Amino acid sequence: MRTFDYRRAAHQAEALALVKADQSRYLGGGTNLVDLMRQNIEAPAALIDVSRLPATIEDTPNGGLLIGAAARNSAVAAHPAVRTRYPMLSRALLAGASAQIRNMATVGGNILQRTRCAYFYDAAGSRCNKREAGAGCDAITGFNRYHAIFGASEHCIATHPSDMCVALAALDATVHLASGDGERRVALLDFHRLPGDHPEIDTALRPGELITAIELASSPAAANSAYRKVRDRSSYAFALVSVAAGLEIAAGKIKDVRIALGGVAAKPWRATRAEESLRGQAPTRERFLAAADAELAGAKTYEGNAFKVELAKRTIAAVLGELSGDDA
Repeated sequence: MRTFDYRRAAHQAEALALVKADQSRYLGGGTNLVDLMRQNIEAPAALIDVSRLPATIEDTPNGGLLIGAAARNSAVAAHPAVRTRYPMLSRALLAGASAQIRNMATVGGNILQRTRCAYFYDAAGSRCNKREAGAGCDAITGFNRYHAIFGASEHCIATHPSDMCVALAALDATVHLASGDGERRVALLDFHRLPGDHPEIDTALRPGELITAIELASSPAAANSAYRKVRDRSSYAFALVSVAAGLEIAAGKIKDVRIALGGVAAKPWRATRAEESLRGQAPTRERFLAAADAELAGAKTYEGNAFKVELAKRTIAAVLGELSGDDA
């Protein structure tokens, strides 16, 4: 690990004043960034510790929820408002890591965590365009069991590792950002990027910007929601496929539905085709399977991950069945 400066910010204004956009990184819990520094994948000249910034979780005037970026994952998962009004988020966080990591990891850091692709981490022996632009992608012809079936490019087929972000994508969360130029808000669905020609750029975050909070709107579909993660083992492991879904049913028809998938793309994947095919329909298993088929028709698989198509289909149907009561 290379040497670096360390500063602890007492408040947001100090954090923004300390950062040097081209060579500094904000540090929350450090559960991903420090690992990347140990692997010599990230080498910031300075770390600005923002873990002491507001970690509040409070209601918004429109009935939603505002979660401070420094809030710990464990605190968010256990918060009564999250558990009752956004159960998919609580369940996603509890599925996301060990208890020790959840106690350290922050909401802002979770959003910014980078892929767990083995080729990305193998700086000494593998080619990775996300780690080094123009180097090539060994995953395309290598071991790609865990890799993307949506939104990949010829330059990168890595997946985003976060469970929390899959739930946030289904909830239409908004990311609050601040910098020396002021504040702005970005929909979480627009915050993470697909690889395209520049897989080294993970997010829409601008140099020097700080994530300050996540905002959630209230909705009946959010209150009737769930998260299911399918993985190789039940202990700490990343998703092969995960599904966050919310369902609102009125007069025997689907009034609103939210579906997002994890483990299938470089960002949380919002299943808009499936959603569109379900609105106004009766909530039956046959409809759920047909909606999943509509979404997965656009999948592109590789030698090791073709199984994800059927796995995602069955998981989507199972989660929607759980929410509707038609889980036969």
